[in-house]
Amino acid sequence: MIRKLLARDTAETHRVATPLELLFDLSFVVAVAQAAASLHHAVTEDHAGAGLMAFCMAFFVLWLPWLNFTWFSSAFDNDDTLYRILTMVQIAGVLVVASGIPAVFERQDYRIVVGGYVVIRLAMVAHWLRASRDNPEHRTCTRRYAGGIAFMQVVWVLWVLVVPPALQIPLWVLFMIGELLVPAWAERSGATTWHPHHIAERHGLFTLIVLGESILAATLAFQKGFDTGVNLISLAAASLVIVFSVWWIYFEAPTHLHNLRKAFLWGYAHLFILGSIAALGAGLAASVDHDLHLSHAPGTTVAAFTTVPLAVFFLFVWYVQDCPGQDGPRRYLLPLGAVAVLAATFGPAPIHVTAGIVLVLVVATRLVRGAPQRVEV
Repeated sequence: MIRKLLARDTAETHRVATPLELLFDLSFVVAVAQAAASLHHAVTEDHAGAGLMAFCMAFFVLWLPWLNFTWFSSAFDNDDTLYRILTMVQIAGVLVVASGIPAVFERQDYRIVVGGYVVIRLAMVAHWLRASRDNPEHRTCTRRYAGGIAFMQVVWVLWVLVVPPALQIPLWVLFMIGELLVPAWAERSGATTWHPHHIAERHGLFTLIVLGESILAATLAFQKGFDTGVNLISLAAASLVIVFSVWWIYFEAPTHLHNLRKAFLWGYAHLFILGSIAALGAGLAASVDHDLHLSHAPGTTVAAFTTVPLAVFFLFVWYVQDCPGQDGPRRYLLPLGAVAVLAATFGPAPIHVTAGIVLVLVVATRLVRGAPQRVEV
């Protein structure tokens, strides 16, 4: 049955993720796993620089469609037949992107990824046009979304077909900024009716998805240790401590969003939070290969792919949780933790030392904060 795609109430009670949203997220499990696994192999083969660039491009192509759909569904989801079909088209596009990620890492071939991305985004354009038709009070905003996204897809197709390889990376950065400006431009004409609790919950669920990559790395350490007889139990234990600490720190302070501008910055900061967690999983997996003497990369490089993502994670979680309006020692814990884990990169047993640092950080955070407190954004 086809129904009008009407704006939902921002104060709606008991608003939670739907089964279709969870299915949508499930497709990203595969795609994020492809990106993290490809980064892991690039680090192990000592192609860290090229691998990191490819990972950043791949993760952005995954994160932005997820973000846009999440905020759209928070405002307009009616779960009718057409809404389901268009969302399933997006899921198919995500899987196409996932299938093309190895080609990006191996030979800088972006055609499959861009093709899948365009499928996802054009389905999103159809969503926004439906909302424009059925919500006259939001027509300017929704048409700006539809037009901005459609224009950027033309840009991406030209980028992959026409732009010389030497210019692709600089222009990618420029066009990425263009994609990020579309929502800000659209919402200036009148904010959509996104639901604060629903948005916070959806970001928390995606955080759990990317944390799965780090759990997989710890499992890999246990498995290879048992299979080869090499003692990797301490590395696996250290990896689990890091994963548990990341979860604890992120979910320590429940978030309540109420300001559009700050909510935008909060949402965009999650590009770095989520990307760093996914990269952390790749770094931990590369550490397993290094301890098994399967890696061609220097030990410091391998360690940096655990410590640097952790430092980025700490700094951006600090930005969205502790930085706004907080006083006292709790405001400085995560920045100090970031400095400490970066220093661990250059010492002996960097993963084990990092695990000790983050464990101390969790305890200190808990002691200073006391009971979990809501973060107002």
